Amino acid sequence: MSTTPPAYGNLTISNLGPRLFHSPTLKRGYSPEGPAWHSDGDRILLNDHLSVIEHALKYHTPLKSIELAGPRREIFFDPAKSACAIVTCGGLCPGLNDVIRAIVMQARYGYGVKRILGIRYGYEGLNPAYGHEPMELTPRSVSNIHHFGGTMLGSSRGKQEAAVMADRIQELGVNMVFVIGGDGSQRGANALNQEFEKRQSPISVIGVPKTIDNDLLYMDRSFGYHTAFASAFQAVTSAHTEAAGARNGVGLVKLMGRDSGFIACSAALATGEANFVLIPEVPFQLDGETGLFAMLEKRLAERGHAVVIVAEGAGQDLFDAGALGTDASGNQRYGDIGTFLKDRFSAHFKSKNTELNLKYIDPSYIIRSVPAAPEDRVFCSNLGRHAVHAAMAGKTGMVVARWHQRFVHLPMDLVTSGRRKVDPAGDLWRSVLESTGQPAKMGT
Repeated sequence: MSTTPPAYGNLTISNLGPRLFHSPTLKRGYSPEGPAWHSDGDRILLNDHLSVIEHALKYHTPLKSIELAGPRREIFFDPAKSACAIVTCGGLCPGLNDVIRAIVMQARYGYGVKRILGIRYGYEGLNPAYGHEPMELTPRSVSNIHHFGGTMLGSSRGKQEAAVMADRIQELGVNMVFVIGGDGSQRGANALNQEFEKRQSPISVIGVPKTIDNDLLYMDRSFGYHTAFASAFQAVTSAHTEAAGARNGVGLVKLMGRDSGFIACSAALATGEANFVLIPEVPFQLDGETGLFAMLEKRLAERGHAVVIVAEGAGQDLFDAGALGTDASGNQRYGDIGTFLKDRFSAHFKSKNTELNLKYIDPSYIIRSVPAAPEDRVFCSNLGRHAVHAAMAGKTGMVVARWHQRFVHLPMDLVTSGRRKVDPAGDLWRSVLESTGQPAKMGT
């Protein structure tokens, strides 16, 4: 799979100033030594391929590296005078409540921060014009929220002026802001951080990257993704059962994946039942000797049933983008490829006077609304804890992520510089082609 863009960019993490306070955990019996503590000099390689290392050694060029996440022995903020704010933005994703809970628990019990605010309904909650008052978050109020899907704070899409949000944060007396959201949300967080820098306000802005599509750069995975494709697994299995139980049965499943097809690929590989997987990264055609219609006819003639998985962003060249417009965040609206294919399949086989028993399944809102699976809960807990460690150390303009199985700090502008995508020439897509038996290219 594609994991990094061609240019690595700046990997430096900003710090608000010198750390003048000892971490409270030093007073609680934790050993001051050991690998659990980190300094800013603890880093791992961005690209650990041997060829890259050999090239750097041969030509004496520096190797790109990333700062490791984790607690620092000295911190920037005085916990007794600190206050946090947490905001969740964008679409729902399994694990949002888990991250909120982890931040609250770590800030309160790990550092002794007593004032933690939950910002209601995304960035709207930082614009007084909407009238959303923040809510006080305590260990008691968040104790059970990880058992539920969604976000207890509510969410919204769309931009707000950085200056307006900065004014509100300063009015609230907050010096640490945690933004849980995808690339658009992190762009907003980056703009907010730049506003604080312009004002010379020592306020930390830390991002916890959220994307159910697993499409943010420089990350092994994003939270909610494992839960999402586990739920998608059930939908694909059901589609196969329906298809296999009917003559010329077709199970068509639309899964999440606006610009990247990771969920569709993972669900196909996990079930082993998919015959065609359509993702945004690989164009396809409906007509022609090697188009999807012909391939589907061939499959039904040979086996009598088929399962088609389509990511929501696949086949967008089949729509008129201008007629679809943009959403509240300025993103291009996408056509509904699921219902489009459902209608086109039905019309095509009807024109051929061929029976078709089509079952269409779209579990998108079910998938994104479920509580996080146990593995994602652990992941969310770690992201939340490391976010608090970073903020207390005075870091800002960064997100917490996992890269090469280690938790790291990444600059916001680097993470939002592009999207991670399935590489059509890579191992993941090859695995899908081998599992489904579909041709590498459908159409001319």
